[in-house]
Amino acid sequence: MSHHHHDHSKDLSSERLGWAFVLNFCFTIIEFIGGILTNSTAILADAVHDLGDSLALGLAWVLNKLGRKQANPQYTYGYRRLSLAGAFINALVLIAGSVWVLTEAIPRLWDPQMPVTEGMIGLAILGIAVNGFAAYKLSAGKTLNERVINWHLLEDVLGWVAVLIVAIVLMFVEWPILDPLLSVAFTIFILVNVVRNLFQTARLFFQAAPDQNTISSVEQQLRQLEQVKDVHHLHFWSLDGEHHVLTAHVVVAVDLDIAQRRLFKQQIDAVLMPFALSHTTIELEFPGELCRDNEYHEHEHEHEHHHHHSH
Repeated sequence: MSHHHHDHSKDLSSERLGWAFVLNFCFTIIEFIGGILTNSTAILADAVHDLGDSLALGLAWVLNKLGRKQANPQYTYGYRRLSLAGAFINALVLIAGSVWVLTEAIPRLWDPQMPVTEGMIGLAILGIAVNGFAAYKLSAGKTLNERVINWHLLEDVLGWVAVLIVAIVLMFVEWPILDPLLSVAFTIFILVNVVRNLFQTARLFFQAAPDQNTISSVEQQLRQLEQVKDVHHLHFWSLDGEHHVLTAHVVVAVDLDIAQRRLFKQQIDAVLMPFALSHTTIELEFPGELCRDNEYHEHEHEHEHHHHHSH
């Protein structure tokens, strides 16, 4: 019975994401049409932003389904890493959309055209409602993905509030330049975020350590164990920014019998526990063993040994 319940909660997160995606995507299409009809570049810029968030929702939804698939002989780490590819695609779409909006908006800074303010107000109110509703739906979500996306949806709500304010101002005064100004501001905001995310994604893609503090702290903790003489070939990388992989070779100072070995492994487990790693592989090297990954490394150690003996 509890098993059934567990599955249900997982479906719920997926269902929430699916709903939010469909809602947002349909609305994004309305926005693009609305932006062209109301002659408002601010709405187009917002539409691009919403498109990016819709794609992020769609990806999160698909990955939520895929990520639960078990690892298999072909994809031994499972499917978590797909989210990085998704982030790249999303970034490209946002960059293309942003460039398009800028080509529409920048010429208007010199030759502003009055948008259809009533239409703008209508779309802005709709935008606040749709994104607000989607954010409200997802606010129940606990997963990091849902929290991040919820934050994006709230950003969208703020974007629409800005459009609404500009539209109301335009009803009373004839300052058509506000429209392209707002859209350029939006677009720069989008691009800054995209570049930041691309940078993060690229780092994970090239298997950089997700963060420097963790790796040095892991190494320090391992070295502090009394039997440990050295730690090398320490590799730390992340599948998707959340699920991390760690491998290390631990050189043990003395030969351990089976009981001691078991205890030692438990100590290592205890050290690694707080870091909540998804995959760990620790290789133990006992005195007199050559490190299989690195002959050269061991020769250095042998020189040290000779050195000590000569004293």
